[in-house]
Amino acid sequence: MADLKNENENYEAENIQVLEGLEAVRKRPGMYIGSTSLDGLLHLAYEVVDNSIDEAMAGYCDKITITIEEENIVTVVDNGRGIPIEQHPKVNKPALEVVMTTLHAGGKFDNKGYKVSGGLHGVGVSVVNALSEWMTVEVKWKDNNIYKQKYRRGVPVYELKKIGHCEEGRETGTKITFKPDPEIFEEIDFRYDKLIQRFKEMAFLNKGILIKVIDKRDQENIKENEFHYEGGIVQFVKYLNKNKKTLFSEPIYIEEEGEKEEVEISFQYHSGFKERIFTFANNINTREGGTHLSGFKSALTRTVNGYARSKGLLEEKDDNLTGEDVREGITAIINIKLEEPQFEGQTKTKLGNSNIRGFVDSSISQNLKTFMEENPSIAKIIVEKGIKAAKARKAAKKARDLTRRKNALISTALPGKLSDCSSRDTENTELYIVEGDSAGGSAKQGRDREFQAILPLRGKILNVEKSRLNKILNNNEIRTLITAIGTSIGENFDIDKKRYGKVIIMTDADVDGAHIRTLLLTFFYRYMSPLLEKGMIYIAQPPLYKVKRGRAEKYLYNDRALRKYADEHSNENFSLQRYKGLGEMNPDQLWNTTMNPENRIILQVQIEDAIMADQTFTTLMGDKVKPRREFIQKHAHEVQNLDI
Repeated sequence: MADLKNENENYEAENIQVLEGLEAVRKRPGMYIGSTSLDGLLHLAYEVVDNSIDEAMAGYCDKITITIEEENIVTVVDNGRGIPIEQHPKVNKPALEVVMTTLHAGGKFDNKGYKVSGGLHGVGVSVVNALSEWMTVEVKWKDNNIYKQKYRRGVPVYELKKIGHCEEGRETGTKITFKPDPEIFEEIDFRYDKLIQRFKEMAFLNKGILIKVIDKRDQENIKENEFHYEGGIVQFVKYLNKNKKTLFSEPIYIEEEGEKEEVEISFQYHSGFKERIFTFANNINTREGGTHLSGFKSALTRTVNGYARSKGLLEEKDDNLTGEDVREGITAIINIKLEEPQFEGQTKTKLGNSNIRGFVDSSISQNLKTFMEENPSIAKIIVEKGIKAAKARKAAKKARDLTRRKNALISTALPGKLSDCSSRDTENTELYIVEGDSAGGSAKQGRDREFQAILPLRGKILNVEKSRLNKILNNNEIRTLITAIGTSIGENFDIDKKRYGKVIIMTDADVDGAHIRTLLLTFFYRYMSPLLEKGMIYIAQPPLYKVKRGRAEKYLYNDRALRKYADEHSNENFSLQRYKGLGEMNPDQLWNTTMNPENRIILQVQIEDAIMADQTFTTLMGDKVKPRREFIQKHAHEVQNLDI
């Protein structure tokens, strides 16, 4: 202890490290962009585009082009006002240099440069500069001159200089080009599919803006997408419902502007049963909802009930429709823009501004009441949808009460077909959901009984995408699944009651197995989504083939692996066994290839984009056949060519 005391006595002012400029960003990049993996890399592009979007929200920009060149160099060009190039009065440097090299510098903090700004939630373009090997900024300024400055790892290479002249009246704008720093990022490879999904969303939320994305990394296969939606979020709702059977042709649209905020809401009902509401604040996807969502929900429920009562669609003896009833089958976008957003929640994606609840509530109450009075046929459809949902809810309650009386939904009476594990350490136990009794038998014999539980399911479970809750709760296989996992479902879901740390779907490596896996994933996504959000759902990867050459055996997991093996051993004799199902594998084979944590390959299922995930499940499991066939034809080769 004496040595420690002596060391502490030397802890004086000179021991405090002061990181100047953008050094702090390079020292701790994760604090500013979340991580140095793919998400952090993508954040760089989003942050630069956010600046251009802010110009669009302010009414000064209507075109943004994002180009990815070789070596993952990104260029973002807009036709906004251009970053100011005059000397900043406080630091005697060009304003552009201050913006690019100083944290929290910009035109978004006094509400004069921008009334609303998505960038307030971000970290600023200076952080992108700090984490780039190099960056250049070109500005077409209102004096018809073009100015440029280059930076290396956040430090100016030369002073801002004039490099050219524009014709009189040519549009202003900013061009930013950057190369992410390999010293910072684990891997530098911009995912084009993720970029276009994000920028499509941005185009929907900012009607009239044109966003073009070009990928030139492969000169023989240049990709280009252009997003431009004059209808804004109305088109967004149509896009989300394109594979749904809608109950009326055009989405309802409500727009209201206050002193410091504005809101636009669009929604439409479909014949399905799940509600889908996506909320945004200053273009930020508020996945955890917040005050704008609660204002919408309360106003919608109150307004629909008020209309139903006034028109006699609900009688005096009838109970009011609940919020759950009124929102059954709704697809809605809530898009709010405000001066100073306050974000809460674990991931900072929950809007907390208290005044917004009342603002959205009153906007919906007034405008929706008027709409329903002026459009009685649509109003009647909405009310009747809610009344049917109420009847189904009461039937589901009876089913739930009945199953509770039978001990079917509580953990005190586990299903007989479940072979439980001996450990009660819920963080380190695993539940294998297995297709059929035959595979279940092999899995039970091959598992490690200490931490692995086996639940065989018979055949294909119900497609929950097309079923109401009362029908779902009457399905034996789903009730068994709910009981085994222990968390209950839907609004009653409680993750603290989970019985296992991992839930692993283990189906045959064929088309039927893939179908069962998709049915299970649909159920988890719609009714146990926190399991997916917490990364607790996995997919086992059993081999499809076993090849034997002499005494050497090798397991192959798909057709691509088989072709590769055959090419490598084209001059040799080998035997080939194809597994039609897991039940054909001996218990020791199943353990060694698919269940042994030291050898197995399991895929963790994650929700990277809630809107894309929702669209995918709707396409695969919804009513329309054509979109499903097109999706399968487009993506089938990807499954066959997985590098396993």
